[in-house]
Amino acid sequence: MTAPQTLPRYAYFNGTIVPFEQATVSVMTHALNYGTAVFGGLRGYWNEAEEQLFLFRPDDHFERLIQSASLLRMTLPHTPASLTETLRTLLQQEGYRENCYVRPLAYKASVMIGVRLHDVDDAFTMFALPFGQYVDNEEGLHVGFSAWRRVDDNAIPARGKIAGAYANSSLIKSDALLAGYDEALVLTQDGHLSESSAANVLLVRRGQLITPPVSADLLEGITRRTVLQLAQEELGLTVVERQIDRSEIYLADELLLCGTGVQIAAVTRVEHRRIGSGDMGSITRRLRDLYFDVVTGRVPRYRHWLTPVYRRETVQA
Repeated sequence: MTAPQTLPRYAYFNGTIVPFEQATVSVMTHALNYGTAVFGGLRGYWNEAEEQLFLFRPDDHFERLIQSASLLRMTLPHTPASLTETLRTLLQQEGYRENCYVRPLAYKASVMIGVRLHDVDDAFTMFALPFGQYVDNEEGLHVGFSAWRRVDDNAIPARGKIAGAYANSSLIKSDALLAGYDEALVLTQDGHLSESSAANVLLVRRGQLITPPVSADLLEGITRRTVLQLAQEELGLTVVERQIDRSEIYLADELLLCGTGVQIAAVTRVEHRRIGSGDMGSITRRLRDLYFDVVTGRVPRYRHWLTPVYRRETVQA
């Protein structure tokens, strides 16, 4: 994501929607100094035929955000349903007629010095911006194994999208890019596959779709959950969640990353080894095509995962 990004016009901040430039915090804010924040990431997909912007599984994303907040002893006066409605209002004001990315953020807002979680004020903000691809080479990523290990769940809870933990992801991603890779695969402390820098990992081997278990210090990804369900229900694949050794990755028939940002991306090379044929595999391609049909509202069976932003009369020209 090296290209300049278009800034939002608005943000939800301190309980109301304000111009984006007014959504600011003090340099002494607890979250800025200590990483005591949790965040989410969800996407809106523009359907040109229906002139509609669809949010993909917003209630699931907001439920995870609230659970993440509880890990940092935050109490938010919101429900998934109320946050979804707030987001619809925010996006209606933005008027996006293109794919977008939404960033909700709950944070420790007290202006103070002191390492603790209790007796610190909580706050919530949210913004959205136009957003396309997270990685440039979605159909043929070249990845390496990171020298950094994934943060252990007993150090920082892996099930929460905790801002401070993303220093780990940043170390992983920068080292990968500067070494000439598109991404990195990350191992747990005991040497099993966990995630990439900020996405879940799945592999295809002998007709099975295999992915690490949620106990492998990984985020319980909503896209991951979606892909596993689609693979079983629509492609008839056997899905297996188990520990994955490093050497098994080299022997995979296909390898893919999934997440809200990366969506579904094929990995075709790991270090100096090609995966399968060296091109995107047929299962990965079918999953990608199906996923994009689902998130844009073209598969009636899964329309319940989508929340429309606009009433038809409010869609802006």
